[in-house]
Amino acid sequence: MSGTLGLSALPLTEGEKMDARRFCGYPAVGSRENGQESWRFFQVEGSLEWRLNGLSGAELQQIRLYLSQLYPLESAVIGASDNLDTERAAAWYHNGREVQDRMMLFTLWRRRLCAFLGVTGGLELQDGRAIVI
Repeated sequence: MSGTLGLSALPLTEGEKMDARRFCGYPAVGSRENGQESWRFFQVEGSLEWRLNGLSGAELQQIRLYLSQLYPLESAVIGASDNLDTERAAAWYHNGREVQDRMMLFTLWRRRLCAFLGVTGGLELQDGRAIVI
């Protein structure tokens, strides 16, 4: 079972598209009102935009499931900074790798979203690989 029951099959909102782009590691596209939709000029960004605009109902539900997983993972990374100043308190020991572990899990889900959409992750997900233009 995919876990998508009850999730909307309506087209993605602009906010959901922006979050999908962001989680896939792509920069902001800017306002469409100025007539310069930057994604048109880049093959991968254009492919991502085309896919986001042409998903089936079931695929829209799956994207929303990925987003619902990614939002709390992103917040958990930010929240992990609350414990960086304490290594040990009474019987509690801080996981020194908490931020790294949370980032690895967050990145894993981001890559899963990219794979589902059939796009390569943006620069942030490229693991420092050289990009030749």
